[in-house]
Amino acid sequence: MEKALGFTSSSILQPLSPTSFPPQFQLKLNPSRLKRFHSAGKHRDRLTVRSNACKPDGNGSSNGFPIFPSKIFTEEAIGAEYGEGFETFRPVEPLKVDVDFLNDRLQEGFLQRIRYAMKPDEAYGLIFTWDNVVMDTQSLKLNAWKQIASEEGEEIPDGDNARRLMLSADAEHVLDKVFMWDKSENDLQRLKLRLEELYYDNLLKLSEPADGLKDWLDAVSTARIPCAIVSSLDRRTMVATLERLGLTKYFQAIVSEEDGSESIAHRFLSAAIKLDRKPSKCVVFEDDPRGITAAHNCTMMAVALIGTHPAYDLKQADLAIANFNELSVINLRRLFAHKGSSFMDLQKQIVEKSPPRRKLTIDTIF
Repeated sequence: MEKALGFTSSSILQPLSPTSFPPQFQLKLNPSRLKRFHSAGKHRDRLTVRSNACKPDGNGSSNGFPIFPSKIFTEEAIGAEYGEGFETFRPVEPLKVDVDFLNDRLQEGFLQRIRYAMKPDEAYGLIFTWDNVVMDTQSLKLNAWKQIASEEGEEIPDGDNARRLMLSADAEHVLDKVFMWDKSENDLQRLKLRLEELYYDNLLKLSEPADGLKDWLDAVSTARIPCAIVSSLDRRTMVATLERLGLTKYFQAIVSEEDGSESIAHRFLSAAIKLDRKPSKCVVFEDDPRGITAAHNCTMMAVALIGTHPAYDLKQADLAIANFNELSVINLRRLFAHKGSSFMDLQKQIVEKSPPRRKLTIDTIF
């Protein structure tokens, strides 16, 4: 059954290099590359604006990072509202992969079940989002908005609502509807690309991950629990930043902009495939209510980090923490303790048929 996805399971975790993945993961990239090839004409003008705004060097990059539009200041769709997944490429025909399909095809084999019975922690998969979970990107985005307002001679409105939208909403919507800056369409595109450049510049200044993250990753690494990181950044930037922070060795899989994910749930499902764990055995670490909803749509558990959003906005999460210092591996076991081995497995509903009613007849006595 695992051959249908083009990969095989391994009962023992094999560390992967973030820059090199098995061929089965490369199949997932083909549709996005094809889409990007067909839509190259649409992005040509935007790339030109980006190049002028970023002042690239002779190698066609800005500050060592590649120049292309990304989804840093874009509000992504949640995805998988009805359990739908994505369509991947096969030589014969496209293959539609949804949540139930992955939960079925990524079932553990016989030897894996024996191993997981002795070492249950290895059956889990951890998925970390980049923004405000691995890195404090909240300050990066706010500083980028302040810098661009200073460059344009404009003012940013005060208030919690404006601050929340600056962190999560689409940049064009914020500039046009929230800030009410009188800008043309070309200026809005230029400012959005300038925001991304400022974000990359500020990213170079960060030297420490989130509080308690390294200790937590050490603990899960000792327990041999595979980890993945997902982001809208390009792979080169993510690998360079992880190496600078000393976190590369902890992540066995990376889902980046090159994977062509169309929604938040798409990123999580791609991470589950790369970790070779079925979605119902994965735990997502998020700070945004939309990400928590996407995790639950994928039948994954969700651990929320309080900070960017208050605790009452994260009440749908399975567990809410202030930082990683509050976690231990036993917390992961408790998340699945009351579910049992058949959690989220397809089950047939037994409908009890009522016995047929007896026909009443009237006996006539002569």
